[in-house]
Amino acid sequence: MNNHWNRRDWLKASGLTAGAWTVQAFTASAADTTVAGQSVAGKEGITANKKIRVGLYGTNGHQVSGLLVKHPDADLVAVAEFPPKSSANVKHYNTLDELLADNNVELVSLCSPRRVDQARDAVKCLRAGKHVYAEKPAALTEKELDEIIATAKQTGKQFHEMAGTIVQQPYMEMRRQIQSGAIGTVVQVLAQKCYPWHDKRPGDEAVDGGLSTQAGVYIARFVEHIAGEKITSLEMVETKLGNPMQQSECRIAVSMMIRLANGGVASGICNYLNPIKARCWGYEILRVFGTRGIIESNADGKQLRLLLNGQPPSELNPSQPTLDYFNLFIRSLCGGDPMPLSIEDELSPTRWVIRAKEKSVRS
Repeated sequence: MNNHWNRRDWLKASGLTAGAWTVQAFTASAADTTVAGQSVAGKEGITANKKIRVGLYGTNGHQVSGLLVKHPDADLVAVAEFPPKSSANVKHYNTLDELLADNNVELVSLCSPRRVDQARDAVKCLRAGKHVYAEKPAALTEKELDEIIATAKQTGKQFHEMAGTIVQQPYMEMRRQIQSGAIGTVVQVLAQKCYPWHDKRPGDEAVDGGLSTQAGVYIARFVEHIAGEKITSLEMVETKLGNPMQQSECRIAVSMMIRLANGGVASGICNYLNPIKARCWGYEILRVFGTRGIIESNADGKQLRLLLNGQPPSELNPSQPTLDYFNLFIRSLCGGDPMPLSIEDELSPTRWVIRAKEKSVRS
């Protein structure tokens, strides 16, 4: 799969230059391409012998170890809080501090053992001169999120959350259609993120952030990154009803009500009630309603449909492949195109679910 596009391909597929969000434009040259598994020098700095040296911390989340196997632009050089495995080329450390003391590590991928510690871990990495790629949610308080952003700017190091929804299909195509004006003005968004329950779901929200932030962030990303409308308020209610584990604080379902900057509205649900995990682990549905029609996706049937006023529904088949956010991050550090979102816009969905969660806890 070709994960390195030229600027025209990127803009055509994602529609990222239109709409309310500040997006960094890609500027790759025509020679800037990738042949399967090979790094090709097009822009200055993208060469076969310039690779980003990556360290991994923790396994509590979607760690990127699998992506680093034969990666054309990155090498795994060290790990900490990681299962021991024999590898002559990878150093194993016991703590994050030991990992950060390794001057060979340029970027740290964070899946901290406890999500409540991850913002502090991220700041520590940035201050140690490392770039950071962090599991969601990057922080559990708005103050911590602000500190991450401020530290990244102060140190000149890059920070990104695992926020790749915007470069995944069918959502790239949905965004492109919305930004092209196909459905007119966005009036309402309806979103669902549904995972199956299992007994290993943490009973302590400090471990993974809890349902409302680690899964609920997708609802806010659908609204802001895909529908392209800024959120101005987000309220949530949660329930533990249906949790079979005694003494567990794990929420089973969350509902959200959202107001948009353009005057529109949105609503979303996320839960651990997915009954079709064999077919679809993360059962997602997204519908965006506009003044000229509706665009909708259903992860179960891998469907993407456009319903326009006075016309029969049309099935859409995205022609461009899903991109990997980590690969885009690595390539940007190698001198390639900048990331598609500014740090503020990337983390805005996380900020909104954090605010709503904090308000929900207080009430």
